[in-house]
Amino acid sequence: MAVLELYTKYNRVWISDEEHVWKSAEIVKDFHSGDKVLELLLEDGSYCYTVDPSKPQLPPLRNPDILVGENDLTALSYLHEPAVLHNLKVRFVESRIIYTYCGIILVALNPYKQLPIYGDAIIHAYSGQNMGDMDPHIFAVAEEAYKQMARNHKNQSIIVSGESGAGKTVSARYAMRYFAVVSKSANKTRVEDKVLASNPITEAIGNAKTTRNDNSSRFGKYTEISFDRKYRIIGANMRTYLLEKSRVVFQAENERNYHIFYQICSCADSPAFKNLRLRNADKFNYTCMGGDITIEGVNDKKDLEETRQTFSLLGLKEDFQSDVFKVLAAILHLGNVEIKNIGDDKSLVPPSDPHLAVFCELLGVSAEGLVRWLCHRRIVLVAETVVKPVPKDRAVNARDALAKHIYAHLFDCIINRINTALQVPGKQHAFIGVLDIYGFETFDINSFEQFCINYANEKLQQQFNLHVFKLEQEEYMKEDIPWTLIDFYDNQPVIDLIEAKMGILDLLDEECLFPQGTDQSWLQKLYNYLQASPMFEKPRLSNEAFVIQHFADKVEYQCRGFLEKNRDALYEELVDMMRSSKVIKMKPARPSVKPANKNLRTSVGDKFRSSLSLLMETLNATTPHYVRCIKPNDEKLPFEYDSRRVVQQLRACGVLETIRISAQSYPSRWTYIEFYSRYSILMSHMEADLNDKKQTCKNVLQRLIHDSNQYKFGRTKIFFRAGQVAYLEKLRLDRLRGACETIQKHARGWSQRRKYLALRKAAIILQQYVRGKRTIRKTVTAATLKQGWAALVIQRHWRGYRLRQVYQVVRLATITIQAFTRGWIARKRYKKMIEEHKALVIQKYARAWLARRRFQTMRRLVLNVQLSYRVQQLRKKIEEQVTVIAENNIEIQRQDHEAEVATLKEEIKRLKEERVILQRKLEEGAQANSDLQEQVIQLTKHVKLIPELRRDLNNLQNQRNNMERKMKQQSEQARGVYRILCKKKTNSFVDGHIWFILILDVFFRYFEEKAEELEGEKRELQGRVEELEEENDHLKRQQLMENEVKSKLREETSRLTAENMDFDELLDQKDRLIKKLQTQVKSLETSQRGSTGAPAPHVNKEIEQKTASTLPKDYLGMLEYKREDEPRLIENIILDLKLKGVAVNMIPTLPAYILFMCIRHADYLNDEAKLKSLMNAIIGGVKKSHQKDLEFLSFWLSNTHQLLNCLKQYSGEEEFLKQSTPRQKKNCLQNFDLSEHRQILSDLAIQIYHRFISVMQKTLTPTIVPGMLEHESLQGISSMKPTGFRKRSNSFYEESETYTISSILQHLTVFHSTMNHHSLDQGLIKQVIKQLFYLVAAITLNNIMLRKDMCSCRKGMQIRCNISYLEEWLKEKELQNVNAMDTLKPLAQTAWLLQVNKSTDDDAKEIIEKCSELSPVQIVKILNSYTPIDDFEKRVTSSFVRKVQSLLQDHEGSAQLMLDADYRFQVTFPFCTSTQALELLQVPNSLHLDFLNRI
Repeated sequence: MAVLELYTKYNRVWISDEEHVWKSAEIVKDFHSGDKVLELLLEDGSYCYTVDPSKPQLPPLRNPDILVGENDLTALSYLHEPAVLHNLKVRFVESRIIYTYCGIILVALNPYKQLPIYGDAIIHAYSGQNMGDMDPHIFAVAEEAYKQMARNHKNQSIIVSGESGAGKTVSARYAMRYFAVVSKSANKTRVEDKVLASNPITEAIGNAKTTRNDNSSRFGKYTEISFDRKYRIIGANMRTYLLEKSRVVFQAENERNYHIFYQICSCADSPAFKNLRLRNADKFNYTCMGGDITIEGVNDKKDLEETRQTFSLLGLKEDFQSDVFKVLAAILHLGNVEIKNIGDDKSLVPPSDPHLAVFCELLGVSAEGLVRWLCHRRIVLVAETVVKPVPKDRAVNARDALAKHIYAHLFDCIINRINTALQVPGKQHAFIGVLDIYGFETFDINSFEQFCINYANEKLQQQFNLHVFKLEQEEYMKEDIPWTLIDFYDNQPVIDLIEAKMGILDLLDEECLFPQGTDQSWLQKLYNYLQASPMFEKPRLSNEAFVIQHFADKVEYQCRGFLEKNRDALYEELVDMMRSSKVIKMKPARPSVKPANKNLRTSVGDKFRSSLSLLMETLNATTPHYVRCIKPNDEKLPFEYDSRRVVQQLRACGVLETIRISAQSYPSRWTYIEFYSRYSILMSHMEADLNDKKQTCKNVLQRLIHDSNQYKFGRTKIFFRAGQVAYLEKLRLDRLRGACETIQKHARGWSQRRKYLALRKAAIILQQYVRGKRTIRKTVTAATLKQGWAALVIQRHWRGYRLRQVYQVVRLATITIQAFTRGWIARKRYKKMIEEHKALVIQKYARAWLARRRFQTMRRLVLNVQLSYRVQQLRKKIEEQVTVIAENNIEIQRQDHEAEVATLKEEIKRLKEERVILQRKLEEGAQANSDLQEQVIQLTKHVKLIPELRRDLNNLQNQRNNMERKMKQQSEQARGVYRILCKKKTNSFVDGHIWFILILDVFFRYFEEKAEELEGEKRELQGRVEELEEENDHLKRQQLMENEVKSKLREETSRLTAENMDFDELLDQKDRLIKKLQTQVKSLETSQRGSTGAPAPHVNKEIEQKTASTLPKDYLGMLEYKREDEPRLIENIILDLKLKGVAVNMIPTLPAYILFMCIRHADYLNDEAKLKSLMNAIIGGVKKSHQKDLEFLSFWLSNTHQLLNCLKQYSGEEEFLKQSTPRQKKNCLQNFDLSEHRQILSDLAIQIYHRFISVMQKTLTPTIVPGMLEHESLQGISSMKPTGFRKRSNSFYEESETYTISSILQHLTVFHSTMNHHSLDQGLIKQVIKQLFYLVAAITLNNIMLRKDMCSCRKGMQIRCNISYLEEWLKEKELQNVNAMDTLKPLAQTAWLLQVNKSTDDDAKEIIEKCSELSPVQIVKILNSYTPIDDFEKRVTSSFVRKVQSLLQDHEGSAQLMLDADYRFQVTFPFCTSTQALELLQVPNSLHLDFLNRI
């Protein structure tokens, strides 16, 4: 599409402005080719922009609002200077964001305010992230360098440049801090701490206050951070460039000397500095030239303490520190040495000068020699040597030169010692260099220092241009797009002008070789030799300056002082004198003191050129990363933006050149998916139905943009020329506007039709009433009106009469109902009193019966005790007689042995029979199973009979009611007969009395018979009801027991199988015992043949033991093992346990039960050593078995918790015995208190829990951001926006797996099912789920805080939808009471904040009220980062943000921007009583624990 077609009505352009550099204007009328005027509308009125029709130079177009505020400037459709300025201003002033990408450059604006975006949480958030995934940050650049070093095995460099006060030092410091945090050293020297500790020292000796910056670096620094093969820091090395030595002896107004001087002066009263004889800084010439000796907000005394601490941390001893402070104090005293003029060309230093004496004392040099050679100079001639006095000004220059060289020597020495301290043993595999160097500088007066600085920036700019083109070429080749050469500014002519043969530096060195050379003569040579160069100019109004056309701007240099600064000369006599010093005896890093031979001298310019060449070689051998620091204003005001100052620095640092290069190629680059998602609204139905989205994008573009040169199709992306994305946005906006107009048209039409129909209906009704009134007035007369009133009166009276009749009927019915109800209540109360009386009688007889039963029971018990006692006495007598008989008769004993053998044979026979019986039981078990099934069928039939029984019960109840009614009728008949009899008059009172008695007797007999019949029926009915209820309860119990029977049947089958095998082994043992006893009997017989006597007692004892073992076993829930089998136990049950075993799947906590049964046996034996050894072995084995496997950790967390519960349940403590069975209470530990071991085991369980959480977090973390934020879970609602250069960063791998919210839910489901499978306690499962939900909330919220592209209304809708999915998952798993949703409250409030209206004061109050879980910092950050996706959305105004901030002043909350994703809730292990009976547990053969014996 042609550019002229974009100049249409309502579009906006930029026009130049003196105050704001550029200002916006709106096009009033479409511009066509051939028009001479472009009509614009400014904020202050209309404006006509004149255009030359032959060569139209139209003002640059403004980007759509949707593209303003982008993270990457290359994402802008129109790439030019005003677009860059405006984008930076919007981000800096409105969004309070200081970092912005510009291609491969990170632009950093100094906020002049501390921001909460540099904590360790931010570092960990950026660690491992791809460039462009997060908001621009210095940590993102550092992560990119670290990642490329690890992946490509190539050294990296981070080049930080900018003006003084732009924040270079701070940016470099944060980059090094990032490397120190993410790559911990492998040794104990903590070299990363030493690397960071070097910053305070270098800032103290190399930084100073200037008019532009309170902490300005006055030297260049390149720090190489070395890494080993595991990419951990193993050391560092520092190189410095061009220290500003002149600052030692001279400072401009409102500037200071180096910080270290003021720091030692602030501690002049300290005992450690008494020998230095220091005073306040305003008493020394070298520290009071600038006027103000303090910096607001800086404590020099505290900074010196930090400097000394870092000296100690780096291993620099107290002696070295003392020497450093002596040299610094000596320099201050040297500046106060007074030089007097004593005549023509002569000067003198008074020998009694106190500062001279202190200087010589501190450095250990001769005062006489210093006085002499400060005021004299030795001239070596051919035949003789002449000592010549010098005037005062030259003596002062010599003194200042000595001070500068001493300080430079000290600076180099400290840097060398720091490098030595930062070198640790180990081979360097790779390094990352951080270059903190001065940016392009131009002042009112520019001298030699500015010349060298700008020369260095020319070299860096050239290297930057080559790197940019290399990246562009790689991108084009990767996407299979033809590479076309782009014309760009090449600064090689400027570099040649400076460093080529017969260039500025060569001519300067040549002039320095001449003793009589002057700045003016050197300048004349420049005019003569370089006048032809287009990059060199001679000022029109000055003969003491020259102009160089640098890449950033023209700079005029004053030639005064160039030769002196380039020579950097010092008298040889002063050098010889300083060599005798006892303090300065270290060899300098570079020779600052020159030898006398002129041929061996090197100039400052030559050394700087050599060091710069070495630096460029280093940078060219690395992959560079660029950080450009910008100073937004000169007043150091927070978040104030001066467009003129910013644009000046953007031009100087190469940002605008990068923009210009990008604009000439294809700056806008979209993936096919992004393009399809954003511009699907421009597709036809036929195009949208195609499955191939890539081909769909091609078809749409070819239809919309006819010029194929305006875009190119790559393998994965579409490349657009500048302005094409804005054109597509315009088409999209037009389509949306058209759709909105259509919707509005239909909505307004519907609304108007609705209003019309309502009005029409109302008009018709009004017409009806009006017409009716007219008709009435025409037809109605006075007689008719009277008749009408009379009818109304009649109707009123008639209606009153009818209502009174109805009221009386209702009142009579109500009174009747109340009477019957009260009678029924009274009868019911009487019956209840009768029943209570009868119950008391029954209780009396029942208690008497119970008392008699207890007495009889006690009597039987006493009789049994007496009987058992008498039996025991008889047994004792029998045993005594037996022993007597056994002692006297050996033959009887032999017969007893034979009888015992016979008994054993019978026992064997009985065991075989029992074996047969057991086999029959197995068969009967199978038959029982089938019988149970039949019973189930019968039970179902019985269940069907329950309704019939209930009907019978109802019938009986009805019969009972009928009988009661009959009784009432008969009683009423009897009363009637009685009344009739009473009415009869008799003459005889006696006859009447007798007759009355007879009647009463008849009635009594009749009522007694009826009462007996009713009572019998009642008892019969109650019995039937009870039988039915019992049968119903029995059926229910059978139904409940059915499942238990089925489950226990399997256990009984396995138990019977195991018992059968035990019986087989027992039979074998009995066979062996019989053989052994037979041999013993034979041997006994043979021994008795020779001699008579009693058998050996040990034989009897063994026989008794063997006989006792034949009795049936009653297991005690303990497992016996030998001490030497303890390692095998731990190895089989813990270390080598396979989780896929059948036994483990049936009872997941079986290892815990087995271990506890072994513990019980050790306690039962009262063997303390064995118990402690076993407990220590268990704890040690579980610690060794820690693996980073989810299944394994879940399994052992469950078993450790179960073992801990067993130790509590069987400890004997009352609080743990409440739910235990009597048998479990009987099995409690008897001899030892294992509370200490419980605590150790609890700590071990906590460790396993945290490792379990860590494994789940490691699995879940990669899915959280893609699933919760990046995936479009709501179809049809896209939040995609154009991306910039950083989205095609080199850190991107091939297309990785796409995660969605379903991925998160799948992981949660796997975790939940794993924990349930291993029978983990539900309380622990709830704590795990809560922790995982907090992780999801924390990581998602942290990414929102660090990603401006995620702060939109549509993204809020996506987040709320995903939260609802998580809530549904909780409901599905029945985990609503976990309080996991509480951890998602900050995220839910963030989603709400993104969606809510943000414009009025009521909105601000509502935000403060609703966002209670968000801190004030987070609320303000979200509001500042809010980014509309479409033009229909509105940005959050600065006034609204300030309103919210004012309301948040009294709001308590954390000052942290990020949530701690590593935070862990406190874990508690709930106690739960186990229902497992230990005596019924079987040890499966699959565990290979045959050395364990059940007790």
